Amino acid sequence: MDQSEKKQFNEQIRERTIIMAVNVRKMLMSTEVKSIDRPIINQLIRSSSSVAANYRSATRGRSDAEFYSKICIVVEESDETLFWIDYLIRINVLEEKESEQLRNEIEQLVRLFSSIKRKMKEKIETTGKCEVLNVKS
Repeated sequence: MDQSEKKQFNEQIRERTIIMAVNVRKMLMSTEVKSIDRPIINQLIRSSSSVAANYRSATRGRSDAEFYSKICIVVEESDETLFWIDYLIRINVLEEKESEQLRNEIEQLVRLFSSIKRKMKEKIETTGKCEVLNVKS
C-alpha cells in the first residue's frame, strides 16, 4: 500500500469509527433507561467514542510502536463496545433486532482492528525495530 492509499484507508476507517460512535449514541437516545442501567449506558458511550478517538490518534502516530500501542487500545475498546451492547440486549434494555446492524458494524471493526494489530505485531517482531512512519493523515 503506498502513502496515498494508506492515507485514504485511514480516512475511511476514521469516518467509520466516528459514525459508529454517533450511531451508538443515537440508538441510546431513543431507548428508555432505568437508573440502575445508566452507568452501563455511559460506559457504552465512552467505549464507542474511545474507538474513534484512539484510532484517530493511532493514525497520527510517529512510530510503529506508537501506532501499535494505540491499535491495542482500539481493539480493546471496540470489543468492550460489543460487550456492552450484548449485555444490554441480554438484560432487555436494547432490542436485538434494532441493534443488529450496529452490532454487525462493530463486529467488523473488531475483526479489522484485530487484524491490523496482528500484522503490526508481526512487522515489529520480524524487523526487530520500530520504524518511524511517514504517513500523516
